[in-house]
Amino acid sequence: MQTVETLNEGLKRAYKITIPAKDIDAKVDGELKKIAPQIRMPGFRPGKVPANLVRKMHGEALQQQALETAVQEGVQKLMTEKKLRPAMQPAVNLEESGDGKDAVVTVELETLPDVPAPKIDGLKLERLSVEPGEDAVNDALNQIVQGQKSFDPAPAKHKAQKGDLVIMDFVGKVDGEAFEGGTGEGMSVEIGSGRLIPGFEDQLIGVKANEQRTLNVTFPEDYNVDHLKGKPATFDVTVNEVQTPRETKADDEFAKAMGLEGIDQLRELIKGQLSQELNGLTRTHMKRKLLDQLAADHDFPVPPSMVDAEFNQIWAQLEHEASHEADPEAARKEMEAEREDYRAIAERRVRLGLLLSEIGQQNGVEVSQQEMNQLIMQAAQQYKPADRERFVQYVRQEPMAAAQLRAPLFEDKVVDFLFSKAEISDRTVTRAELEAEIEADVDGHVHGPDCNHDHDHGHAKPKAKKAAAKKADEKPAAKAAEDKPAKKATPKKAEAEAPAKEAKAEKPAKAEKDKPAAKKAPAKKKA
Repeated sequence: MQTVETLNEGLKRAYKITIPAKDIDAKVDGELKKIAPQIRMPGFRPGKVPANLVRKMHGEALQQQALETAVQEGVQKLMTEKKLRPAMQPAVNLEESGDGKDAVVTVELETLPDVPAPKIDGLKLERLSVEPGEDAVNDALNQIVQGQKSFDPAPAKHKAQKGDLVIMDFVGKVDGEAFEGGTGEGMSVEIGSGRLIPGFEDQLIGVKANEQRTLNVTFPEDYNVDHLKGKPATFDVTVNEVQTPRETKADDEFAKAMGLEGIDQLRELIKGQLSQELNGLTRTHMKRKLLDQLAADHDFPVPPSMVDAEFNQIWAQLEHEASHEADPEAARKEMEAEREDYRAIAERRVRLGLLLSEIGQQNGVEVSQQEMNQLIMQAAQQYKPADRERFVQYVRQEPMAAAQLRAPLFEDKVVDFLFSKAEISDRTVTRAELEAEIEADVDGHVHGPDCNHDHDHGHAKPKAKKAAAKKADEKPAAKAAEDKPAKKATPKKAEAEAPAKEAKAEKPAKAEKDKPAAKKAPAKKKA
């Protein structure tokens, strides 16, 4: 095999590999010897079919297989001999082959940079701590009580008011004609819950059992059914029953109904959950400050392909967010105006990911096999039961899939290691103060990885209320968070190899027919 370097610019590399035809033929001959004893052909005893006939029957398939194997081995040998660490999937193209010709293969890739020795001495962090007070516990307890609300039938002459439950039949009409999905029977709605489109619930105030009423509403401009957006409509409502909320007290009886010993145990559980939530906020703030210091002290080139991949991920999330804004076009214009800001975020996240990887490797941070097994099992739960074993096998066979699962935990362990090295001072604050500090970070008032500036320039990026960028400090390019194994040199396999995740989308439209024009739920935001 002959290898010639054709490009060496920055982190970009390109090579031409020539694989002699005789090497490929030798692989074909080897495969022929393996399969010949298994071949059955009329007129010949088992295993006695002449080699030339076997070649005639299976030669083309064996030639293709031998070529693919030779290319894989050639690219892997290139990676090993040149000590290359690909940043992304290398582009492998077969330029020439067949008819006794040598196979000529081109390989193009970007390499991971040599990260300079990380500076982790002298880190200083402030830990903002919040103790869950009695008021917070009481608020959370009241929310639980409200969530367990029950109702009793109201007297026949009772007029519905805010907080009451109305059970009704309805027929929705646009331009005097009933529309699909606008008719239902026996639907319950709590007045003031905000479940239905604006104005609907308010017009139920004052209704009584067996009363008929026509409601006039207008569908929102961002309603999730195109032909109803912004349209005025009427709903002919027949009230079957009005129910009033039963008084629910936060006492021992209430707690025992939840399977607990009493109200004190429930309060302790709530306090524990609040502490866990507040500790998470404290960690988020500390992690952002830590990453800010690392970003300030380290600057090195990063692979453009990794930056492109990270930027595309951010941009896709922004597109999703924009599609759910009241004015999607205006949101997209704002995005476009800040495109370079988001590219700077992507570059920063990639650099931090590579830096954390280097710190982890230099200091023996590892994800154990037991931890990895737990990650795989947890991820498998996102799939249908029938597909879970396929997913587990896919991850075990594909190094890159395993690396992507491992990366977030690896990153967290590196962050914990850095916390242990840092000089940490403590300050007790309120929850509002802690949340304000975190919000200030994401709005660009501090120099974190989600800010668009270099420290020697000193300017912060404009506020961006998009979920994809808000938590950039918490997610420095997870897929770069540890050294990736060299990928197979074969073309990228189809996504069909991994089983599709179990759908958790909203119910299909016809399942909504028992609801009158429910207000569109906001899309879940992903960081």
